[in-house]
Formats: sequence, C-alpha cells, structure tokens
Amino acid sequence: MAFVTGLYLIDAPASALNNLGNIEGERYDNSTGVKVIRSGSDFYPYVSAQAFRYWLRQTLARMVPKWKAAPVYREEKIAYTDANPIEYWDDDLFGYMRAPSTKESAKAKREADETRKNETPTKDTITRVAPFRVSTLVSIAPTRPTSDFGVMARQEGNPVPHEHQFYRTTLQGLFSLSLADAGTFSYKQRSGYRHLDDERVGIAKMRGLEHLVEAKAYRLPQAQRSARVRALFEGLAHLEGGAKQTLHYTDVSPAVVVLAVTKGGNHMFGHIIGASRDGKPVLKTEALKEALRVFADDLLSPVFIGWTTGYADDERAKAQQMASEDGRIKLSHPREAFLAMADALDANPGWLE
Repeated sequence: MAFVTGLYLIDAPASALNNLGNIEGERYDNSTGVKVIRSGSDFYPYVSAQAFRYWLRQTLARMVPKWKAAPVYREEKIAYTDANPIEYWDDDLFGYMRAPSTKESAKAKREADETRKNETPTKDTITRVAPFRVSTLVSIAPTRPTSDFGVMARQEGNPVPHEHQFYRTTLQGLFSLSLADAGTFSYKQRSGYRHLDDERVGIAKMRGLEHLVEAKAYRLPQAQRSARVRALFEGLAHLEGGAKQTLHYTDVSPAVVVLAVTKGGNHMFGHIIGASRDGKPVLKTEALKEALRVFADDLLSPVFIGWTTGYADDERAKAQQMASEDGRIKLSHPREAFLAMADALDANPGWLE
C-alpha cells in the first residue's frame, strides 16, 4: 500500500487559532484562553486535529468547485453527516460514524424534516476510519501565552473589560493519506470497516462500482478516486481558517511543507524540524539525510519541499543546498509543492492500488 506522508509548519506570529473558552479564576469573567499542552513548567500552544479538519473541510467547500461535501444532520445532542462515501467526497476521505437512533420520536422527527428528503436511508451502524489522518498541531518550542486586555466602551456607562490570550510561535503538524483506501469501501462486519450497509451496497451495485470480492469491498473508478485525492491537495494548498482572525489575522496556509509517497504508513519526516533557542524553526539536515537513507526503499516519489521565501531563509537555504545535492528533493513554494504532489499522483495511478 502507498501513502502520502507529510509535515507542515504554520507561522503564527501573534495568534489565538484554537481557544478553550473562559478561564476560571481570572480577574474577569470573560477572560478567554488558548489551548496549550503543559510539560513541567513549559507551555506548548496547540491546535486540535478537529479544528484543523474543520478548516480544511471549509476550505475545500469554498475553494475547490468540484468538491462534494456531505450534508450534516442534527438530532438533539448528536450530529452526523450523510455517511455516503460513494456520493460525498468528505465522507470518503475524512471518515464518519453513523448510529441512527431507534427511538420512535427520533424516527418521527427524521421523517418530518423536509431538509432530509434526499438523505441516504440508514438502519444499521456504519463507521469509516478516515484515509486522511492528521495530528494535533503543536508549537515547536515552549512559549507562554500573552494576555491582552481590552474594553468595550462604545456604549453609555462604565466600559466592559475583557481579555484574551494569544501567542507567537511556529506550529507543526503531520498528516498521512492512505491511497488504497481512498475511494474503496468495505462492507465487512467489523467496527471501523463496515463502511457500507445494505442500502449503500445497493447504491454501489447500481453505480457499477468494482466489486473486490475477497476484500468484501467496492471501489470507485480510478479517475474518480484520483479526482478526489487531487482536490484534497488543492484544498491544502489554499488552507484558510482559525479563531480570532478579526483581531490577529493569521495566514494558516503552510509556510513549510515536506511530503512524499511512501510504501508504508510510518512517518519518515516526523523528526526533521527542530527549534532554535529563540523558538524559530531549524531544518535538521542530518535527520533528513538519515530518513532518506533509511527509507530509501520505501520512497515512491520525489520528496517535495515547499518553503516560502522570506520565512526562515537561512533554513530554506539549507533545503536548497540539499536539493542541489540529492535529485530526489524538489524545492518550491508550499502551494507549488502540494500541486506537484497532485500531478505526481495523476501520473502514477498505480499508487492508488
């Protein structure tokens, strides 16, 4: 099986990209904090994988015209997508869990809701482990968030004080895309692998999907699978999102990305970025060289490095030097690197097998 394995950095010069709500015990009731990991006396700001997935889903829906996003349905305290990976691209690549309530009241509400008239009927529990997997985005170095004090004073009477935290750092995240699983849907009676119930198996048969009998799965045509994977990387190239953008306006499109197609799902780039004493990113060239040597037999594609000119230029120069010495490394802008990967996948359909 082949995987696209990637690492990316987001430059957060003064940001609060993922918040945890009010902080108990602060001097004001409306003091909001940022999410941090505590390690001893150190603080590492982070962005949850859920938040990143939300940014990407929204970017794909806005920026990629051909992207087909699944509708979301709500039942009291739960919400879920249509859970139809044959029809909807995010159900395919981002996964889902659907366990419909059997209560008569819930059934009656579903049947009475006009917005659900095109919903795919679901009678049994179905789940799909996402082919596209992401890590939590974590600061590469410890940093203590700053508290910013403000007031609302445009009204009569006393001003209303408030404060919120923000930070200055570089966030690192990892991702992996299982190419064989994209556009391939199992009907095994096993948790996480029962992507299709009888209703969806019927849709697969009606659409003429390839039946993988031994694997107990159905597969979309190769062209459709490639289109979905390409769209995902187009979305990553245009990534937008994040909290507190009105106050901090952080560009969350990656300032650095490193990605390649590999035979296995182990992440070969997880230790190639470090931090200097002042918290700035450092490219560990010896770690990258070691990864290229150890995983040489697993590499199926060039190593695409996208590094924005103007961001940590001394470290970019090290990547440029490595690219001049090792023909497997292709250096460009991050957006170009994502699109180069999409082109490489189009040119090598066998990687999706």
